[in-house]
Amino acid sequence: MYGFMLCPLVVVVWLSFFKDAILYFPPSGYTVQWYVKAWANDAFANGFVFSLQVALLAAACGVVLGVMAALAIVRYRFTGAAWVNTMLLSPLLVPGIVAGIAIYLFYLRAENLLDRDIVGTYGGLVAAHVCLTIPWTVRLVTASMAGLDPSIEEAARNLGASGRVAFMRITLPMLRPAIVAAGLFSFIVSFENLELSLSLVGPGRTTLPIAIMQYLEFNLDPTIAAVSSVQILLLGLIMLVTDRFVKLSQVV
Repeated sequence: MYGFMLCPLVVVVWLSFFKDAILYFPPSGYTVQWYVKAWANDAFANGFVFSLQVALLAAACGVVLGVMAALAIVRYRFTGAAWVNTMLLSPLLVPGIVAGIAIYLFYLRAENLLDRDIVGTYGGLVAAHVCLTIPWTVRLVTASMAGLDPSIEEAARNLGASGRVAFMRITLPMLRPAIVAAGLFSFIVSFENLELSLSLVGPGRTTLPIAIMQYLEFNLDPTIAAVSSVQILLLGLIMLVTDRFVKLSQVV
């Protein structure tokens, strides 16, 4: 089963070393020239940096807002809590292209109302990506809080700790695996997103997935496999480092 799941990744990395510009099997040889070509392409370099900036900011904002929302849903019983929870998780159910068009149309109406540019701005793109990252945080933190023993925090409060101190020193450290995992998945979802970003990026600002799509319109050489291999390596290293300090198996 693991071999079946990892086979596409192995094939992509293997194709990135093919010598021939037009892919066919078996290859006539192997080379690293496609990695050099990808590195020299400004569209890929700029797209990578821009995607990294958007993903880091969207993941940070999404985790903060998602943790607060999860705490409100789990700790405080209020009318409409189930509806709020469903609404926050709904981006996971909506196809990406539908969500992208919906946000684009919403931004157009907001521009007419506020008389300010939103479509094509950095803030507008980050806000749209935050909508993608919040559901992951809410889902993971809510599931983690459901497994916590409330008597531990109650014992801290009985010993004189205030509600804020008990949360910061007791509850929050116990939620650390879920929060770190939420940040990891939020970063990956934002960094790899294409459908939502496609209608919201502005002139001169291109994310890496969009740069890859634009390159594929006119080229079919293994350069894209080289770029994809670098992405696989980067995300794999992030997951390994994260799992080194916080065991993802505890929350996933």
